[in-house]
Amino acid sequence: MFYPYYFEQERCLREISAKRRLKMYSIGKSVLGRDILAVDIGESRCRGLVVGGVHGTEYLTILAALKFAGEYADEPRSLSLTIVPCLNPDGTEIALTRKIYWQANQNGVDINHNFDADWENVKRRERELGISSPSPSRYGGERPESEPETRALVRLCRNVRFERVLALHSQGREIYWDFGKSTPFCCLALAEKMAEVSGYKVAEPEPIATGGGFKDWFIERFHRCGFTVEMGLGKNPLPLSDFEAEYPRVKNLLNIFAGLC
Repeated sequence: MFYPYYFEQERCLREISAKRRLKMYSIGKSVLGRDILAVDIGESRCRGLVVGGVHGTEYLTILAALKFAGEYADEPRSLSLTIVPCLNPDGTEIALTRKIYWQANQNGVDINHNFDADWENVKRRERELGISSPSPSRYGGERPESEPETRALVRLCRNVRFERVLALHSQGREIYWDFGKSTPFCCLALAEKMAEVSGYKVAEPEPIATGGGFKDWFIERFHRCGFTVEMGLGKNPLPLSDFEAEYPRVKNLLNIFAGLC
């Protein structure tokens, strides 16, 4: 297992793409101009999206997304997948090279607070916590979609009709599945099935983590299922040594996410 520095992510995804004859491409650029890489798997018109590496210190999610990309291509499924292993390559490099707690992107904006979902309440909660400027975590930016990483993912979702999306985070072994009245009824049942095979629990996020997130925006914008999965247990960044024992849980729930359509 390797630390997912940007060049290692790119190398791994290129190897997977070449071996499986998959389409690899960039959905956009980070603040520092790094490609935000993606790979498409399968030919079904019914397509799901898996995103990792939203926060800089959550790099085990990148490894999980990469490994699942290699394994998912082995057999035909009813649901095709687009996998974006690392949405925040700049933040990941900061966390890996400087060995500091850093969730945000290069601009000091937490990408998972930068989506246009319940924006006014997101900013109100930030102010109550004294967060009003660029920060290592939890600052949502001056406006929704201010960050190139956010815009890249929003553009992808507007151009591709995803049936459902799932964002990998860490930690807590929890699955979040709803966002107000826009949430389809079937989302809870799918979350419960993912929980059953993984040992994770269906849960509600803390108030500061509600709104502004990718799954929140997707549910509200498209009225289709979106999930946040908190991988592993401990304190971020989780040690690389946790990955091999934790990945089977993640693989099991991703198989459920991708196996029903």
